[in-house]
Amino acid sequence: MRIGIDLGGTKIEGIVLDDSGKERARMRMPTPQGSYQATVEGVAAVVGELEAKVGARCRIGVGHPGTISPATGLIKNANSTQLNGQPLDRDLKRMLGRDEVRLSNDANCFAVSEAADGAGRGWPVVFGVILGTGVGGGIVVEGKPLTGAQAIGGEWGHNALPLPRDDERPGPPCYCGRCGCVESWLSGPAFQQQFVDKTGRRLRATEIAEAAKADDRQAAESLELYCDRLARALANVVNLIDPHVIVLGGGLSKMEALYRRVPELWRNYIFSESDHIVTSLQPPVHGDSSGVRGAAWLWHPA
Repeated sequence: MRIGIDLGGTKIEGIVLDDSGKERARMRMPTPQGSYQATVEGVAAVVGELEAKVGARCRIGVGHPGTISPATGLIKNANSTQLNGQPLDRDLKRMLGRDEVRLSNDANCFAVSEAADGAGRGWPVVFGVILGTGVGGGIVVEGKPLTGAQAIGGEWGHNALPLPRDDERPGPPCYCGRCGCVESWLSGPAFQQQFVDKTGRRLRATEIAEAAKADDRQAAESLELYCDRLARALANVVNLIDPHVIVLGGGLSKMEALYRRVPELWRNYIFSESDHIVTSLQPPVHGDSSGVRGAAWLWHPA
């Protein structure tokens, strides 16, 4: 059996899966705030309780924000800032008494989960997308996450929005220090702010989609523009890695119109015959559980 840990900014969630993918146990606790050492101890506490529940010593995978720098071996790019600059993998191995603990970015874990036994099951190349407070992604090839030389594989959210129109230049400022990043256009907060700026109405992203479905003209126009921007951004992904399946996760993945409209629009932007594009855009099978399941699937069945 294997344990998956989803180390988030507000919660540490754990799950035990057997080799068939069946869930054997699950638990969560609040993430300690502001203390790296307490966070490591919290992960160890969740692992200990899960192993006690199933009565077995398990292999352990951890999904976390950020990534491990190949240059330093320390966490970088985490929005849970107490993790940055810390040797999380080494500290977890020491705390848990393991020779190996497998770590991966949380978006990679989402993609691994959906590739293993979700919407991407059975396909060689799967791209998992997070559309939420931020925009992230993960690439899975033959069941394994592709991290790359800088360990930033799949970070499409910090590329510039492709084919910008005149009124999209230079684009909104992004927290990374640049302007016009995909994340600055397609995150939930960005979509909601665009709607406020255009209409003066404050709705959540999914509420905009529901209003569009109810023939609200302003909402429909905003949603159509969002779909076109998402189609442009994903077309660049298709042109680069040519995935068989793209799976959407995060809060905005619940907007049903994306799965119909985006594949219609990306025909205009993908470098292939527009009538023969076979890449599929799918909602997640495991929803909010994909991250913690994907951390467990970092260990393949023996």
